[in-house]
Amino acid sequence: METNQTGRILLVDDNRLNRLQLSRVLLHLGYEVELAVDGQQAMGLIEASRYDLMLLDIMMPEMNGYQVLEQMKVDGITDLPVIVISALDDLESIVRCIEMGAEDYLTKPFDTVLLKARVGASLEKKRLRDQERETWRQLQREQEKSEQLLLNVLPRPIADRLKKGEKLIADSFNDVTVLFADITDFTQLSADLSARDLVHLLNKLFSLFDRLADVYLLEKIKTIGDSYMVAGGLPTPRADHAGAVADMSLAMLEAAENFAVEVSRPITMRMGIHSGHVVAGVIGTKKFSYDMWGDTVNTADRMQSHGLPGRIQVSETSYELLRDAFEFEERGPTQIKGIGLMQTYLLCGRKGSHGEASN
Repeated sequence: METNQTGRILLVDDNRLNRLQLSRVLLHLGYEVELAVDGQQAMGLIEASRYDLMLLDIMMPEMNGYQVLEQMKVDGITDLPVIVISALDDLESIVRCIEMGAEDYLTKPFDTVLLKARVGASLEKKRLRDQERETWRQLQREQEKSEQLLLNVLPRPIADRLKKGEKLIADSFNDVTVLFADITDFTQLSADLSARDLVHLLNKLFSLFDRLADVYLLEKIKTIGDSYMVAGGLPTPRADHAGAVADMSLAMLEAAENFAVEVSRPITMRMGIHSGHVVAGVIGTKKFSYDMWGDTVNTADRMQSHGLPGRIQVSETSYELLRDAFEFEERGPTQIKGIGLMQTYLLCGRKGSHGEASN
């Protein structure tokens, strides 16, 4: 006989001579064999270890072969093929075992050549099933990676619409609050750092902001150089869009101050907030992004660029939405490039929080 087979087989038979005869044949074929004298011992071994095939006798004390097959079904053990080897050669027993999940049925006394063929075929089918399951798991892992990459670029509702086949995504939102945050004197800061250190610093700082966006359930739109843009009220509208953005801006100031101490660098943020109507959608088919357009976006950017280091400048529109819950310092009419004089305010904190951001 050939001895180049592989596989771990559990042999279950209460008859010692049968166990010896069968195990001798299987070992000679190159298989690893473990023995059980009854069904209860077999179930214990199955729970404790993994096997590629089980050869199962029917007539055994304590727990017979039928009960083993039934218990395997109850326990959800579906990946272990079973070949029944029994002295019972009636059709009813064969049908019953197959219906209960057995893969094959051999009668005693068994033919060695037939046993070898049936065992080899069962192990090959299991190998192919295992391979198929592993391929499916790999596909699922790759799909999850692709899903996560997509969600790193797009909001989940937008990603879901794209996956459903929607080609053009363009939405109009009347009530959105936009925040721009920029690092003051970034040119000087970048001149003092290597390219690697600069990217590392920005990545750590903006990752802090990303976590805050998750905390306040806001949508990070993009980063442009040292500028960070976030919005509330899209792609899912929410009534508290202005308050959530204000809370995040205060938390961002605190995070940036702590980060500056941690890295021993003069990092100061300048921020601007404005509320109003925007158009948002997905641009491009390669390296696509979810972006926003409109006067609201431009004005929020101007609030930031014409703001003060370490402060959050707010337009009058956003101020009216926030004045009941937040404290402000009136800055007065401010000349805004491309817009003219605007009444602006500096956000100080939530009322009753002594100027600290609420969590």
